[in-house]
Amino acid sequence: MPTNRNFEEWLSTFRASINGYDYYTDFEKVYENAKRFKRQIYLLNSLVCSENIEQEFEDLLMEYPECLKAIPILLAVRKLEIYCQDEHGALTYDFDKPNQSVEQYKYFMRETGLFDLLTNHIISNLYDYATGVEVGLDSNGRKNRGGHQMENLVEKFLIESGVTYHKEIYLADVEKRFGLDLSAISASGTSTKRFDFVVEAANKIFGIETNFYTSGGSKLNETARSYKMIAEESKNISGFEFVWITDGDGWKSARKNLKETFLVLDMLYNISDLEDGIFRELFDE
Repeated sequence: MPTNRNFEEWLSTFRASINGYDYYTDFEKVYENAKRFKRQIYLLNSLVCSENIEQEFEDLLMEYPECLKAIPILLAVRKLEIYCQDEHGALTYDFDKPNQSVEQYKYFMRETGLFDLLTNHIISNLYDYATGVEVGLDSNGRKNRGGHQMENLVEKFLIESGVTYHKEIYLADVEKRFGLDLSAISASGTSTKRFDFVVEAANKIFGIETNFYTSGGSKLNETARSYKMIAEESKNISGFEFVWITDGDGWKSARKNLKETFLVLDMLYNISDLEDGIFRELFDE
């Protein structure tokens, strides 16, 4: 393992991003969601450029009431119930099991601007429009996808190292499975902490935590302090090593707390360390 590391040099190798090509939009999910109400969307598509849209909407509902199910997605809402209020009162519209009169649904379409959208704006295909809405809604999933990117990256290096590893194991389960006493870092068994990875190698058990921060904030300082405590308390646990792998430019605004952990945790690494083969060096000892 590297010795006498320079913190500033190490920090200078941190990455601004690890976003992969599949981070921005999950098109498979987009297409799947858009297909849910494909038939109903195409029924509503008959209203595009209508010259008498309110009457045609009423006629459509009378013959095909199920087309209501497609309305929420036109407003970028996935739920089939929508609450609205104005000076006339408050209502919850059910688009799965109609609970309002046709006139009230017409009022909804009028007041939300959907009638205007269908008649006065350039939309030739509502299904294409709905697919575009789903792309926009999918952007909300980037946080979840981003949260897993670092874990996926670390796992790739674990696979390449050829070690036996386990994902997302609670500390109590690590104790039971490997016969370790981790009470020093488990608050005497009361902690619900979970390691991202646990590795069996070099006659030891390695508990690994991973994260990546693109921006700063109080959470980074809390994380650094928490892992510093674990690092210090795990030093006297026989047969166990704590490893923290982190990266991201967010740390540059929280360098003080990170440096404090860096000084007490030898096994604090970043992506550059992984690329330099730190896992092979660490687990082959």
